[in-house]
Amino acid sequence: MSSEKTHYSSRIGAILTMAGVAIGLGNVWRFPYMMGSYGGTAFLLIYLVFTLLFAFPALITEMSLGKMNGRGTVSSFSSLFGNGFGKVIGYLLICVVTIAGSYYAVVVANVWFSAFFSITTGFSETSNNSYNQLLSNGGIQYLFTAILVVVALSVSYLGLKNGIERISKVIIPFFVLAIIYMIIYSWTLPDVISKVSQFLTPDFNAVGSTEIFAALGQAFFSVGLGGTFVVVYSIYISNDKQIPRIAAFTCLGDLGSSVLVSLFLIPSILVFGLQMDAGPSLIFNTLPELFSILPGGQLIGPMFLVALGLVALLSLIAAFQVPLISLEFKSLPRSSVFIGFGILQLVLAFPSAFYPQIIGVLDMIFGSGMQVLGSMLAVGGVWWGVKRKIFQEILFGSSSGGFSKTALFWFRWAIPGTLLAVLIGYVYENIA
Repeated sequence: MSSEKTHYSSRIGAILTMAGVAIGLGNVWRFPYMMGSYGGTAFLLIYLVFTLLFAFPALITEMSLGKMNGRGTVSSFSSLFGNGFGKVIGYLLICVVTIAGSYYAVVVANVWFSAFFSITTGFSETSNNSYNQLLSNGGIQYLFTAILVVVALSVSYLGLKNGIERISKVIIPFFVLAIIYMIIYSWTLPDVISKVSQFLTPDFNAVGSTEIFAALGQAFFSVGLGGTFVVVYSIYISNDKQIPRIAAFTCLGDLGSSVLVSLFLIPSILVFGLQMDAGPSLIFNTLPELFSILPGGQLIGPMFLVALGLVALLSLIAAFQVPLISLEFKSLPRSSVFIGFGILQLVLAFPSAFYPQIIGVLDMIFGSGMQVLGSMLAVGGVWWGVKRKIFQEILFGSSSGGFSKTALFWFRWAIPGTLLAVLIGYVYENIA
């Protein structure tokens, strides 16, 4: 099943769709718990540096690879490394995304269950115990996961313009408005300035290779890098010259959403004495308590959770798009491929729904490690491969003089070298 012969309807459509891939739960579910567990403000500063210096140029590279190849992950890596090694890498990364999509679907289902509970029952001191019991019920969460898988595949089945791009244009602005509304409330809380000032003092003495790896993984996870999501969604960019601008807006939108979420969530958690280091369950442990105390929480809670659920749905759709576009099933009907993939996702999601404690482990392996590895291979293949001059032409309009030696050094040496060094350091620290 090859990619659709279509393009984004406009530049803003492309930007909002790519932003939907990038933002997702990476900024609301993943970013706060990673920041709380791996160094606090020091993590935030390292994450910002990694995003600007490494994730942004890697994003440009992966977008160029997807646009030039036009057929997804397997074909793209085959064009860089040959049919043998390239296909092995491509299929490996598709397996990674498929597994990651399964536990990600469970997290998205948790968000939608939380939204459903907030609308039908509401968060309060008396109802929060009931919410926690239902959230820990594997059968209920698996049911919500199954519904979300069907919805995500249905939108994906409609295609780019009728499905993905159309809902992206509605969801992203709605999400931003909901976040701004939450920020206004959180910064009117008592003693918020002193609490936040204390938290914002970075402690770099607590930062080791694990914290650096976590920040790097978050930077790459957050914008959708890894030789998969970005490569597939860049197929639909109509003009090569749009790539740097779309990449810039995607990174800025991603960074902006992380900052906006931090401006709302962190002050609220600190003021109410909640725990920043609660891990993957952070927002599910803290938001109900927060909404039950905040003035207007019965209104803010459903609005925020629905907005979060919609944005998370966009990233889940992107995870499903990677294998569906990258793998060609020419002998099978399109509907059969979607049904078969949906069944596979439900099988893989079963352990995460009934044993949610494994999600944090899976997320560090597949959400951080493998995405950094995939992007490192993509960047290395592009800027060290025989087609390097073609990519220079795509991005900068020249295969020689228009590309500075400093930029070439950064793409060829600094980015893959840094990624490799961080990966080795993290593995060494956890094995030694």
